[in-house]
Amino acid sequence: MSERIRATAGWVAIGLAVLVPPYYLDEFWLRLGFSVAAAGVGAIGLTLLTGTAGQLSLAHAFFLGVGAVTYCVLAAPSDGDRVGLGLPTPVAAVAGAVLAGLAGLAFSPIAARLRHIYLGIASIALVLIGQHVLNVAAPLTGGFNGRRTPGLVGDTVTVIAQVPFGEYEKLWYIGGTALVLAAAFARNLVAGRVGRALILVRDSEPAAAAVGIPVQSYKALAFVLSSMYAGLAGVLYAVAIGSVAPQSFALDVSVLYLVMIVIGGLGSVGGAIAGAAVVTALPVLLQEYAADLPFLAEPGSGGITASHAARYAFGIAVIAVVLVRARGLNGLRLRQTPPGSIHEPSPPPARRRGDHRRHPERVQRESQHTELRPDR
Repeated sequence: MSERIRATAGWVAIGLAVLVPPYYLDEFWLRLGFSVAAAGVGAIGLTLLTGTAGQLSLAHAFFLGVGAVTYCVLAAPSDGDRVGLGLPTPVAAVAGAVLAGLAGLAFSPIAARLRHIYLGIASIALVLIGQHVLNVAAPLTGGFNGRRTPGLVGDTVTVIAQVPFGEYEKLWYIGGTALVLAAAFARNLVAGRVGRALILVRDSEPAAAAVGIPVQSYKALAFVLSSMYAGLAGVLYAVAIGSVAPQSFALDVSVLYLVMIVIGGLGSVGGAIAGAAVVTALPVLLQEYAADLPFLAEPGSGGITASHAARYAFGIAVIAVVLVRARGLNGLRLRQTPPGSIHEPSPPPARRRGDHRRHPERVQRESQHTELRPDR
């Protein structure tokens, strides 16, 4: 099958996956699908930053909160106790992503100068600051109790092919469209010149600087893009749960997003979506079918509840991925490592004519190594 036919078939499958389900699924599955789409957008942003650019960040929850609170403030009408501007919801959603990107831009000079665990520790400060602001800025955030999220779409019902399309059907299409566009942009970015530069920065900053890549600028760019993805995911997440509160954007949320991209496969856009689906849907499905699963106990009974079982499953999955299959869920369906994956093998250096004359000792070592290699 040629690449063009394969790409066409893939886009057709994606289109059917987005368009068809609202005709057959009930409210529970539509709401779950929208939540998965929201998490998938945020996971794509984090895998661009951590998997492709190699920057460890635990501040994803902070940028989720920035996007969610911005949307609530701009879209909600003013009610006296809470500030609201009453702007159109699409404008407020876009503004939430943009403001999160600006927050990432403000932190990017620090992110560009730090690496690995040092960046991770510094990014925790953003989450702690965000928790404090969410608790004390009550006119904007609602304080400890939070505030309700304005609906992204109206509650009017439209009948198409004898199927009523209400709020959740519309949200399914919005979430699916946002996820497809976010994934398409990320894949094109990773496959292009910017993505190759980010991968080289991740693998070796001195080598990237030696070939003329502005390392700090590209690291800052990755942080800003990841922040914008997180801001959009925060808007969708706030709409999915119906409210925003400080505990919705705590440090454990950042850890869950790291779990998503590790389970899916670092550096893989499709793997990030798969990991987001597993981490988001598993607790909900266990809770929904807890009565049919004998190993689950009721909350407060002292046994293993649905949330506990999900956390155990996530922990086991992360350990298994790290020890056995480092490419995560993405490695189950792809024979070749996708562009931008941290496990992409480097091609062997091509031997030029005359190497045996310029470097005879290297040729001799290679020949000795070949002779000692057992036959297969």
